[in-house]
Amino acid sequence: MAELARTFRLLGFEQRIAAVGAVLLAISTFGPFSFVELAEIAIAIAVLALLRARALGKEFHLPFGDGTVVAAAGVWAGLLILIRLFDRPLGQNLLALVCAAILVFAGVLERAKRPPDDLPPEPPPPRPRAPRPAAPAGEAPTKPLQPPEFKPYEPEPGEQLHLGGEEPQRPGDA
Repeated sequence: MAELARTFRLLGFEQRIAAVGAVLLAISTFGPFSFVELAEIAIAIAVLALLRARALGKEFHLPFGDGTVVAAAGVWAGLLILIRLFDRPLGQNLLALVCAAILVFAGVLERAKRPPDDLPPEPPPPRPRAPRPAAPAGEAPTKPLQPPEFKPYEPEPGEQLHLGGEEPQRPGDA
């Protein structure tokens, strides 16, 4: 529940209105249930998922922007409510129409606040690397360094070859 409250606080004013409208739209489906109510619940879940993704900072592009998508969801929900107008009580239909109108209102406000092409700016193209300066014509390319000279360990005559930290044994030591 704390996560839900934190996510709600991260939303902007218009997005909060859309979230409240989506929750109320889902609540308005209680009663006789059909595929129309299932579609309304799917609309509410989709709007809430979009708002949660935006609250968490996920960046993705919707063709006409978030506001247009939320407003279209409200219009579609309103059309679905009008289709089943005579199958449900008038009060429940009016509540559902008000919820759809809230979604449309929130979508219009969101669209006015953020333009539909609110893509983040593209990163600048990578700069080409400067070519290495060529060696002057009279100079030969540099030679690689020779490996360092070292003298391998060779035991003295009669001394045992050892690899650790113990003292070598000499002939005659017992």
